[in-house]
Parts: sequence; C-alpha cells; structure tokens
Amino acid sequence: MSPRTPSDQALPRHGWAQAGVAVLAAVLAMGVVAALGLWAAGARDLPDNAFPRVVAATVVTAVGGTVELSGTAGGLAESDADLTVVPLSVTLVGALVLAAGFLRPLRHRAVAGARELAGWAARLGALWLLALLGLALAARQTFAVSLGDDALADLGDLFGVSPEVGFTTDVPLTLLFGLLWAAGVLVLALLVSRGAPLPARLLQFQESVRPAAYAMVVLLLANVVLGAVVGLVVAVTRGHAAETLAVLLLGLPNLVWLALTIGLGATWEGRVDGPFGLPMPHVLDEVLRGSDTATLNLSTLSDHDGRVWWLVAVEAVLLLAAAFVMAARSPRRMQAWQHAVHLAVALTLTVLMICLVGRISAHYGLSVLGIGDLGGDLGGKLFLEPRLWTALGFAALWGLIAGPLGGLLAGPVHRRGAVETER
Repeated sequence: MSPRTPSDQALPRHGWAQAGVAVLAAVLAMGVVAALGLWAAGARDLPDNAFPRVVAATVVTAVGGTVELSGTAGGLAESDADLTVVPLSVTLVGALVLAAGFLRPLRHRAVAGARELAGWAARLGALWLLALLGLALAARQTFAVSLGDDALADLGDLFGVSPEVGFTTDVPLTLLFGLLWAAGVLVLALLVSRGAPLPARLLQFQESVRPAAYAMVVLLLANVVLGAVVGLVVAVTRGHAAETLAVLLLGLPNLVWLALTIGLGATWEGRVDGPFGLPMPHVLDEVLRGSDTATLNLSTLSDHDGRVWWLVAVEAVLLLAAAFVMAARSPRRMQAWQHAVHLAVALTLTVLMICLVGRISAHYGLSVLGIGDLGGDLGGKLFLEPRLWTALGFAALWGLIAGPLGGLLAGPVHRRGAVETER
C-alpha cells in the first residue's frame, strides 16, 4: 500500500454535481441580469410572449453566440437587417460566476496535475454546451414591423404587405464561440487567482503572468465600479432612472471600457443614422450622429464638452493603481524594466480584447415598391469600431511608463515570499 500525503487526503471532489451547480449558477445569473436590463429597457411589453426568448438571445450574444436577424416583407417589398453587439454587463456577470464555480473546488491547493484540471474543465465545458444549446434553441422570434401612418403604410395596406423582422440563432457557431468563451474564462481564472493550483510545469510562469493578469482584472473592474457609481448618481439626480438602469444592466462595460481606451488616447470611428441611438452620454451621440463617419477621441469629444479631459486623469490614476497592485504581487527581485514589459504586454492585450468585443454594428432597412431606401428613410444604421493599431500603441506606451512607477510605489510594501537579506 502506497503512503498517502496530506494533499492527497485533502483532494477535493469536483465531479458532475459540482460542475452542474457552477454552470447553472452562471446561466441563472446571466439570465437575471439580462431580464432586469431588458425589463428596464421596456422589452417587457413585447408581443407574443417574446420576452423570455429575447432574454435567451441576450445571454447567447453575451457569450459570443451568433444571433441572426431576418426580415420578410412579401413579393412587393424588401427588408434587410443585421445586429452585432455584445451586452458586456451580462458577459461580465457570467464570467465572474463561472470562474468562481471553477476555482472553488481547487482552493487551498498549491499544485494540481494537468490531467486533473483538464478533467474538471471538461465537465464544466460539457454541461455548459448543453445549457448553451437550450438557450440557442429558445432564442428565436418574429415581430411585425409597423409602416407608420404615411403613404408607405397606405401602399402596404393596398398590396397586403406585412413586413416582419425576427431573429434566430446559428446553433453550431453559437456552440463553438460559446465553448471558446467558457474556455477563455477558465484559463483567465487560473491566471488571475493566486490561490489556484497550476501544473508543476507552469509554476515557473506564475511570477510574471499572474500579477499582470490580476492587475488588468482589477483595472477593468475598477472602471466598472466607478461607472456604476456615476450611473446611479445620474439616475437619482437627473431622472430617466429606467433607461439608466437598462444601460447599467446591459452595457455598462461597453461604455466604461470604451472610455478607458479613449482616456488612454485611442480613436474610434462610428456613425449613427435613423432611429438608432447609443446607450451612451449625449455628447457621444452628438459626435457620432451625422452624415459622415465621425471620429471619436479626446479631441473631438472635447469640442462638445471640455470635461472629457478628466478621462485622462482618471485612467492615469486607475492604471497607476493597477501597476502598484501588479508590482506588490510580484517578487521583490523584479526589475523596473520587467515591470514595464509585463504591464505593457498585459495592457496591450486588455485593450485588444476591448477593441474586439466593444464593436457595435446595426442596420435595418425597408423598401415598398421602391419607396423607402433599404439604407435610408425607413431604416437606420449605426456602427462603432476602433482604430486598432493606434489603440494598441497607446496601451503599450502607457504600460511602459506606468509599470516602473508602480514598482517604485510598491517598493516599501512587504511582498509574499520576500526574504530579508540584511539585518
């Protein structure tokens, strides 16, 4: 009989039941946040009991799933629609809950085998796919579109044109991207949590990767918390509480992480036409609403509101705090140039993630007997996308500057594992 070590005796059981609880908790949390946000946005009044299916579609898009819009208007009309947006509030809640469920059975461990971690992740992934399949199959609905009260409506009545727009889910792509999303969450959870065990082969990388990853999560969450406080103050003092609550519950990270990149110097391009609007402060809608593609950065925003320059100061303070956290969690032997490189790489990857998930694109158009252009009068269009290389360049520059400063601030702080060499 082979002897059992204390770590073997304390090995936690993390099987299918624990995986089911973790997945169910994540899905329920996302569903509740999506439902409350849509309820605040007025979706509770959708016809044909469509509200639960819209909630399911919102959760699907939050994890990278693909929801396709479709339109029919009969033989005498044309319709066209598309929508690409990630409700990052729902995404963030789901990621935090799923990561917590993944890490809970692994706490109080120093090392875990790759086979053990893979098996635990596989159980979560299998049940996550089943849950996502159910959501994808439920996320489909069709709505009738009003033609209004003008001549276009009269033509519709005369020729029996009843335009409809609906949505459905591309199930294979949803399962693929949803699984990749879950895998990314689990990997990031292992990278961020200092108490999570790693395979012995990867322990050599934890000193350089984990502090930087943790600092970036702190930076992102700090922006979300600050944005939530500002949003609640606005809701209380300026009215429109329901609309503000809808933004907070559906797209708060979309807004504050956009502000983070702009505060670092990034430039976004966009346009808003027709009935569409962005869940953003009025100044952003003013800049984007026009006949041509608009540029969104500190300079253009300051032409409408000079207070936007405060973004630079706020993000500088938050980034410096993140750099301090990174340095404080790093070994004392780390040099200033190492702090600079680690933070520059981490911040560049973080801004890349924001640029990829923060894009917005929506279009709807309808034409009856050639009246009403598919891209014009009875339609609308909005898009928002970054100038990627500029954003990444500024992120790297900020990281190179803030990293060493964080190391200097963390110098007097006692660090775990530090050995005193002088008496």
